[in-house]
Amino acid sequence: MLRAVNVGGTGKLAMSDLRRICEQSGGSHVETYIASGNLIFASRCAVSTVKERLASALAAHAGQAVGVLLRTARELAAVRDDNPFPGAPPNRTMVLFLDAPPVETDLASVSGRTDEQLHLGTREIYILYGPAGMGRSKLRIPAARHGTARNMNTVAKLAALAAAR
Repeated sequence: MLRAVNVGGTGKLAMSDLRRICEQSGGSHVETYIASGNLIFASRCAVSTVKERLASALAAHAGQAVGVLLRTARELAAVRDDNPFPGAPPNRTMVLFLDAPPVETDLASVSGRTDEQLHLGTREIYILYGPAGMGRSKLRIPAARHGTARNMNTVAKLAALAAAR
């Protein structure tokens, strides 16, 4: 998953370019899902090698660093299955994917919180937005600077696509 790609007019990247860059970086069976930087692919390389190659190639293409967060098919399934808000609408439940495990101070540094619920995961923060949804929320999560968020609909679809490989 890429951070800040094709969101709010920033980080424009054609998905055809993303697929090509991934293939040139050693990925195979490359597929994208919606135009927000979701990439599903296979690789025999170590996760750290894949991340380094992909981040380097994307930076060369974009002229600036592009945040890359990787999860295996098994990890994506665990994120979906570990959702602490299973009965909530999936479009109001977000997962903030991070490179490192979140800590309690990540929650303590949150501002603008009203009726949102947050829960720490393995390398993610789950967020349930209140009835007004995220469009009206003033929630600010400093850890988000280093991560990327997807709603549970997208997480479920990515997990299914990855499992199908």
